[in-house]
Amino acid sequence: MRRPGTAAADRLRPEALLVASMSSVQFGSAFADTVFHRAGPGGVAFLRVLFTALVLLALTRPTLRHRTRRQITTVLAYGLFLAAMNWSFYEALSRLPLGVAVTIEFTGPLAVAFAGSRRWLDALWVTLAAGGVVLLAAGGGHAGVHLVGVLLALVAATCWAAYILLAKRVGADFGALEALAIGCGAGTVLVLPAGIVEGGRSLLHPVVLASCLGVAVLSSLIPYSLELVALRRLSTGVFGLLMSLEPAVAAVAGVIVLGQPLTLVLAVALVMVVAASVGITLVGRSPTMAVDDEAQPEA
Repeated sequence: MRRPGTAAADRLRPEALLVASMSSVQFGSAFADTVFHRAGPGGVAFLRVLFTALVLLALTRPTLRHRTRRQITTVLAYGLFLAAMNWSFYEALSRLPLGVAVTIEFTGPLAVAFAGSRRWLDALWVTLAAGGVVLLAAGGGHAGVHLVGVLLALVAATCWAAYILLAKRVGADFGALEALAIGCGAGTVLVLPAGIVEGGRSLLHPVVLASCLGVAVLSSLIPYSLELVALRRLSTGVFGLLMSLEPAVAAVAGVIVLGQPLTLVLAVALVMVVAASVGITLVGRSPTMAVDDEAQPEA
């Protein structure tokens, strides 16, 4: 039986769900950046995953009874990759501007898009998006780009690619919110040591707790739920192509929340990735891309 919130989301276009998801997660990331000085990236990542797990476990009350070993292993791996993605991205974000960190992290879903594309026109959109990402990362006019931050963003990119590939499977096995609840519960264990080391007593401060709860709502509870629902109706390749909007949304969030500059080079790169996303959305539709609302995604 479907939950009312999931059923309502199913009635919306998957493209709209992804745009809402990206906006929420990027403004949440910008807000998280403002909390790093209090609890560190590891502390914020820990509280984000913890609050997400607590809320969703209370709402969904999932169970692992009567689940196969493959299903349990998959959902646990999903949770570990999700938590590792959050942690490594926050560590990168503490060393890089938001727009730069996201464009580097975007190489993860871009790689999934390459793997999932089967038509020459899809390759054209991927190439255009890739050109925008390269231009944005290499010549976006941002200062303070450090090698360690770049490497951490690449770790986040790898985890993001694995998350995309696992999300559709666990969404089919458990349901969107149930899979997210179990995954975040498992992921909390992974980031617990980093949270304690970097956050320390600050993790108990009321301002930090309230701020990280807001980060969890914006960056986890809303976007991951929307993504899991959207993945039921999109192939993983098309999902990755649509996610080319991510750097543009991140740059906007960086300008509005963090006061980061929007240069001419950055604007040109954003036009390229947005054009690629519009292209795949308007031209790349086919009967095989969407799955009937009542059908189960591929196992």
